[in-house]
Amino acid sequence: MYKPPAEDKNGNLNYIKDLYPQAKNLQMKVVVLTVGNSYKTKDGNEVRSCKVADKTGSVNLSIWGDYGNHIQPGDILMLVRCYAVLFKNCLTLYVGKFGSL
Repeated sequence: MYKPPAEDKNGNLNYIKDLYPQAKNLQMKVVVLTVGNSYKTKDGNEVRSCKVADKTGSVNLSIWGDYGNHIQPGDILMLVRCYAVLFKNCLTLYVGKFGSL
């Protein structure tokens, strides 16, 4: 199965239509559509799920920590060094500890 490159060496943005599980080091510009309720993990970390979109589609985004308290529908986010994972059979974006929002 063909997997498009997730990382563009020229600094161009990645698009939701090109995401696949285990895609890493993504740089994306998205708009927040919805913001879900937050929950605490068993380790005590706060996680909030959002639905985000670009011109090619929409995807879930999980935000860890305090960032989730400051996001509202309509916000435009620049995700740097994020990655895609299948979580509960749903493609989800994460911003890891080396990424930024």
